[in-house]
Amino acid sequence: MSVSDAGKDKPSKNSELSFQEPSQVDKEKRQFLVTATAAVAAAGATATAVPFVGSMLPSERAKAAGAPVEIDISDIAPGEIKTAEWRGQPVWIINRTEEMTAELPKHNGRLSDPMCEITSQQPAYCKNADRSIKPNIGVIVGICTHLGCSPSAKLEKGGDMGENWTGGFYCPCHGSKFDLAGRVFKGSPAPTNLVVPPHSYIDDNTLVVGIEAEMEA
Repeated sequence: MSVSDAGKDKPSKNSELSFQEPSQVDKEKRQFLVTATAAVAAAGATATAVPFVGSMLPSERAKAAGAPVEIDISDIAPGEIKTAEWRGQPVWIINRTEEMTAELPKHNGRLSDPMCEITSQQPAYCKNADRSIKPNIGVIVGICTHLGCSPSAKLEKGGDMGENWTGGFYCPCHGSKFDLAGRVFKGSPAPTNLVVPPHSYIDDNTLVVGIEAEMEA
């Protein structure tokens, strides 16, 4: 065997595998990579969870579709009206005086549906002469049942409505007339009374539109 061949059989020192312990720098680098990977994974999980949690919250569309609305009625003086919004519709809250309430049954003969026989226009607990829970507080959706216009409040007697007018609402679009309980007068284009929405009271000063009242049997 030649000297050169013998040299080939001996492994070179440079080709030997090294099994030395990792240096302190290597350990710190590995720990950094593990920590960074865990942080990225956690961030991804959070980003996925946010849309899921958000999907459980009520959307603006859902709230507009029928979320209850609390209304402070303490600032409505007798004989005045306040407008709120529920389901994208105007809702009138009228604080009727004793005189206004007393006038309601006097013109029943001039109304199309004085006894509220069309039950879809008001809750069962409002099927009465004043169409309300409290005789003095009227709660009415301010949209004409003819073509969806918004009537004007004509709460005072007489005036430009004529001497026989005892107070109510007038739709200038096509001439429909309603009394202070939202009941339609005969001869009006509107076929039915104005709608009374479901409502209840939290206390004497707070009305809630959109929640049915629990009436005693």
